[in-house]
Amino acid sequence: MSAGEAILPGKTIGVLGGGQLGRMLAQAATRLGYRVHVYEPQANCPAGAVAHQEVNAPYEDTAALTAFAKECDVVTYEFENVPAPPLKAIEAVTLLRPHWSVLETTQNRSREKRWLRDNGFPHAKFAEGTDIAAGIREVGVPCVVKTADFGYDGKGQFKVMTDADIPAAVKKFAGQPVVIEQFIDFACEVSAVVARSPGAAVRVFPIAENIHTNHILDFSIVPARVAPAVIAAAEKLARLIAEKINLVGVMGVELFVTKTGEVLVNELAPRTHNSGHWTLDACMTSQFEQQVRAICGLPLGAVTLLSPVVMVNILGDAWKNGEPKWDALLAQPNVRLHLYGKAGARPGRKMGHFTVTARDADMALEFAEKYKARLAG
Repeated sequence: MSAGEAILPGKTIGVLGGGQLGRMLAQAATRLGYRVHVYEPQANCPAGAVAHQEVNAPYEDTAALTAFAKECDVVTYEFENVPAPPLKAIEAVTLLRPHWSVLETTQNRSREKRWLRDNGFPHAKFAEGTDIAAGIREVGVPCVVKTADFGYDGKGQFKVMTDADIPAAVKKFAGQPVVIEQFIDFACEVSAVVARSPGAAVRVFPIAENIHTNHILDFSIVPARVAPAVIAAAEKLARLIAEKINLVGVMGVELFVTKTGEVLVNELAPRTHNSGHWTLDACMTSQFEQQVRAICGLPLGAVTLLSPVVMVNILGDAWKNGEPKWDALLAQPNVRLHLYGKAGARPGRKMGHFTVTARDADMALEFAEKYKARLAG
C-alpha cells in the first residue's frame, strides 16, 4: 500500500505493545471497523484481550516482527520502549507510523535533548555522558540526573539539590550514560497531545494541566488553569515539534511552565499520552480515534472540548484495603470509569482511570479529589 493512500475501515492495524494504550487504541479502531493485531512479548496482555489477534514474541525477533507486519496494512506502537532498530524490518513490508526514526529520537533522553536543542526548542540546560560529577558541575546545582534510556513515570531519576547529594548520584549511576538537567522550579506542568496526518494536517488537543504524585500522573485538568499566553505557546510548540520531526500519528508533548511564564519542553512521547485520556469522555474526538485517523490517512477529527473535565489515574494503591469501592464511584452522575483489565494490582501500577465533568475545571478537580479519596475507603 502506498504512503499516500488512505487505509479504510476493514483493513488491519498492527500495534506494537499490549498495555492500556494499545487496549484503548484497539477499542477505538474496532469501533471504526478495523481489525487489530497486537504484538507483545508477554501473553494475555490488556490490548490482546480486545484485539482480533495477539502475537507473543520478543521485539528483537526480526522474523516474527516481519511475519506480523505482513498481516497488517499499517503498524504503530503504543509505548516508546520498543527497540527502534528491529522496526526497520517492518518498513520493508508495510507502513510504520510514526516512522522508526521518530521513536529512535524520543526513546533516548540524550538524543531527544540534542534534537530539541539543535532545532531551537526551549528546554532546560543539560549535559550528558558518563562523567556524572563533571556533568553536574557543568549544569550546576540543583539538577536532576536521569538515565539516558528507559525512563518514564520518574524511573531512573535522582535529584541533586545540594553538593552533598553529588556522591550518591555518582554512585547510583556509575558508568551509565545519563542526562543531567537543570532543576526547574516550575509553576506547573502542562501537556499537549498533537496529531499529524500523512498530508501534514495538524490538530492540537486542548492543553492539559497536570499534577503528579511520586513522579506518576495523578490528575489532568482541562482546560488548563494557566494564562492564555501559556496555552498559545504550548499549542505552538506542539505543532512545530510535530512538523519538524515529521510526525505521522499522535504525540504527547510534556512542558514546564516557569514562574515567569516561560514554557519549556520537558519530554516527548510519540504515542497517545496518559494526560490525554480525558479525551475519551470530554472531547469530540478521542486521542485514540485520532491516532487511528492519523496513521490511516483519514481526515483528522475535531478536537472541540465538550465539557471541563479532570482525569484521575487509578493506581494499584487503591486496592490497599481490598477491592475499591466501584459502586460509590459509579453512583456519581458526572463520572466515567475505565479499567484496563490488568491482573495483579500493586502500588504504582496504572490499573485504570476515571473522568469527572463539571461546569468548570476547579469544580471538576474538587469532585475528583473527593471521589478518589472515597475509592480506597
